[in-house]
Amino acid sequence: MGAECQYELAQAAYVKLALHALKHPAAAVNGLLVGRLLDGASSPVVVAVVDAVPLSHCPHHLPLLPTHELALNLVEDHFGAQGLTVVCYYHANALRDDADLPAVAKRVGDHIFRNFPRAAVLLLNNNKLEEAVKGKNREPVVQHPILSNSSKWISSTV
Repeated sequence: MGAECQYELAQAAYVKLALHALKHPAAAVNGLLVGRLLDGASSPVVVAVVDAVPLSHCPHHLPLLPTHELALNLVEDHFGAQGLTVVCYYHANALRDDADLPAVAKRVGDHIFRNFPRAAVLLLNNNKLEEAVKGKNREPVVQHPILSNSSKWISSTV
């Protein structure tokens, strides 16, 4: 990764991913985040996330990787004309207290990383999401980005 990196998540993207998780509370949900790298020479490097593309919601498991690869290609083609690319992947586990990133999410993240070296995986915090709906908490429902160092996915403090 090298230099420090920040992710600016646009309100529209944030709302889409949160609503996707809320619509399917008993299922694992996932999707892609599209955006662009802002002035790569600045420090810290800023990745602007402008939109979210919900992919799937499965009660017991995530879809197979080939399905995600096809979705990645379609999203890249669609948003590429606008100067955007897939910069992140988001995931919410089906179980409320599950804070682990599943293997398929790591593999999708690796695929994105090959095309965008500043890629991150965002894991939604189901507890915070539930509290936000009840009006008990106004903290972000997305945990710190999980960044790739090209060999494994590590939690970030960015």
